[in-house]
Amino acid sequence: MSQAGSGKKGNGNMADGYSSAVLITGGTGSFGTKMARRLLDTDVEKIKIFSRDEAKQHQMRVDFADPRLEFHIGDVRNKQSLSHAMPGVDMVFHAAALKQVPSCEFFPLQAVLTNVLGSANVIESAQEHDVRSVVCLSTDKAVMPVNAMGMTKALMEKVAQAAARSQAGPNTTVSSVRYGNVMYSRGSVIPLFVQQIFEGKSLSLTNPDMTRFLLPLEVAVDLVQFAFENAEAGDTFIRKAAASTVGVLAEALLMVFEADNPIDVIGVRHGEKLYETLATQEELRNATDEGDYWRLRMDQRGLNYAQYFTEGDVDIRVAEDYHSHNTEQLDVAATAELLLQLPEIQADLERWRSRVAK
Repeated sequence: MSQAGSGKKGNGNMADGYSSAVLITGGTGSFGTKMARRLLDTDVEKIKIFSRDEAKQHQMRVDFADPRLEFHIGDVRNKQSLSHAMPGVDMVFHAAALKQVPSCEFFPLQAVLTNVLGSANVIESAQEHDVRSVVCLSTDKAVMPVNAMGMTKALMEKVAQAAARSQAGPNTTVSSVRYGNVMYSRGSVIPLFVQQIFEGKSLSLTNPDMTRFLLPLEVAVDLVQFAFENAEAGDTFIRKAAASTVGVLAEALLMVFEADNPIDVIGVRHGEKLYETLATQEELRNATDEGDYWRLRMDQRGLNYAQYFTEGDVDIRVAEDYHSHNTEQLDVAATAELLLQLPEIQADLERWRSRVAK
């Protein structure tokens, strides 16, 4: 998977020090910490970390030990707490969300409060404070969603597009990014499999034929940076990515660790799909190929209902959904090679070899 991207420059380049202050909601999560490290390699003046978790903020403060980090306790559900963090910010990366599929299935209204209404709070606060760009993090589960997490993320995208369409904050560019499984992100299957390998347990697979996109966290951060540099109002960007079956992923991890744990098929969990879709054929008909990325344009039609019911679109080009079943499929060896690129896997391997050597 190539990590380069092409496209024109838009609102500014982080690497060129365009932004004096950045706000990351959900900033203590996997994405937030990786984005903070990327930003600290630039000449950014300030990074505001916004989250609810005091303990994680303290640990991040100790681990990073950089005076450019500024920590804000707050919840995206509470717009007033966002208003305290937003002044002086140039760009917002909105990563705060409820992301676990099973918990969102059991508590869907909590997912609505955070993923939909909380996202609206972030966007509205950014517009009120004349923030230059807001990039909202979405997921492949938002496309033709079958679970509450995906449904609320799909609504988040619609909220972002409605804000872009209304131009309530004319100086604020609101866009979104979608990506598939971020490898080794908190709560994902790879750290679970690694833990099971260390504990000598069976690897618990839902369905070995289930496919998922595989995206290293660094590449997900590249996607967000690309969106900031190139987004126009209402755009949604996706990163082209390879995929593998869950069975291949498990076998690849066993190959990497030279382990022989058995595999236990436990069945599909609440709200899971056999494969995930990053873009529908309808979206791709109006998309722009940006090399490693797709730029999905929002529907520009207004409240002239004739355009929905009497005029229509005569240009119906046949396309195919872009999903984890029809993208490049990695075999066990290629998946193992991709896994070995992850710093977390390298750290786990070092611990594993040290343990085996005793």
